[in-house]
Amino acid sequence: MNISDSRQSSVADRQLLELTLLYQFSNTMLSTLRVKKLTHLILTAITTPSSNLFERAILFLRNEKTNVLQGMLAVTRQQSDGLQIVSGQDALGSRWEISDETILRQRSDEYCQQVRLTRIEIDGVCPLINKIVTERTLCRSDDILCRQCEACRFIKPLCGGAFAAVPLIAREKTIGMIVVGNPESACKISNDNLRFLQLYANQAGMAIENPMLYNRIEEAHLSLKDARERLLHGERLAAIGEMAANLAHELKNPLITIGGFAGRLLKSLPLATREHRYAEMIVSEVSRLEKMLSEILAFSRKPTICFNYCDLDEIIQDCLASCAATFEDSGITVSFASDSLPWNVLGDAHQLKQVFLNLILNACDAMPEGGSLFLALEKTALDKKTVIATVRDTGGGIPKEMLPQIFNPFFTTKHHGTGLGLAIANRIIMNHRGSLEAHNTKQGAMFTITLPLAETDYSPGL
Repeated sequence: MNISDSRQSSVADRQLLELTLLYQFSNTMLSTLRVKKLTHLILTAITTPSSNLFERAILFLRNEKTNVLQGMLAVTRQQSDGLQIVSGQDALGSRWEISDETILRQRSDEYCQQVRLTRIEIDGVCPLINKIVTERTLCRSDDILCRQCEACRFIKPLCGGAFAAVPLIAREKTIGMIVVGNPESACKISNDNLRFLQLYANQAGMAIENPMLYNRIEEAHLSLKDARERLLHGERLAAIGEMAANLAHELKNPLITIGGFAGRLLKSLPLATREHRYAEMIVSEVSRLEKMLSEILAFSRKPTICFNYCDLDEIIQDCLASCAATFEDSGITVSFASDSLPWNVLGDAHQLKQVFLNLILNACDAMPEGGSLFLALEKTALDKKTVIATVRDTGGGIPKEMLPQIFNPFFTTKHHGTGLGLAIANRIIMNHRGSLEAHNTKQGAMFTITLPLAETDYSPGL
């Protein structure tokens, strides 16, 4: 065989290898919808010794929200020995497979970890990245724009030698790129390999996009299913709430009657008698039930807010004055920090007072043997248009596992509570376009209320 025939045979063998790889890739695309597994197959196939293409391959995918290329995976020749060929009826009918153990080994590789921490700004100073993403063309490290660039902090240091980068395109949009190189042998990347890389990347872009779209559809389906279940659950809760409101309304009238007669009976009975203790217990329990029914009715009733110009400082001062006897009886010291500036908000002063009274009395319940209560008003550091009110106690805090549930209706940590106080307070603050949050400090619990300040030119009645 002469040199010409040998060269033609070599070209034919190479073309057959490339065609086989492309067919195998196409068959592989139909066999898996796992993006993670697919990316490992894509990079392993072009770095495995049997393909004799590249010694290292890196995958970047585009993050639309942050507009960066995010390092996803790197596979080297040493880590590419796990590719399996699942044969069909012939070589063109075969596909690739890779084990979970190989995937874990590749992702645990130190170089892969370094790549996964890499983020490249698309709108940054790198001309190569700009060309790949915007012009969607293959680029090499020996291109003029790359040789003359002195600002590279990503691709060159990461590759440590000659490399080529090809965009991944799907639906006329760049979704990422593959970077290849030969760091071990330092062999130049041939034009034939680059031509194949271009064809391969065209398939890879669509291959990665398809399972991503499928996953988004799955997520949307699950979200829709979850929303439907929440809607049905909400309808059931609404029906239960309406029934509870009607029941509470029907029970309240006879309770008032029972409480009234029990109170009269209590006054007529001698103090140190068993009958007096029984009547006293009836009055106490009736009072507790009346309060519970009132809270249930308040929670189930559609709230009506009368917006007026009100001062949070005055509201808190009124609440502290109302609770002065409770502070004295429980041995609680109170401090209130507030600037001299007016803390004007648009809202319902009665409802806002209800919120602060609830938080203050809850703090008192958490400190039955005394403690310290701290209240403060301050503006946010960012826009100065929002007021933050804090109520902090030294009662030991809320159990960590209960903290996420304290604003749920009917959830309570008290033996005598209805579990509606904080739920009502949270709804009131939300209706005032604010937020109510809770977390623990070293000494106790702290509740933070955020509300928008009223415009200075607001005038009531306009």
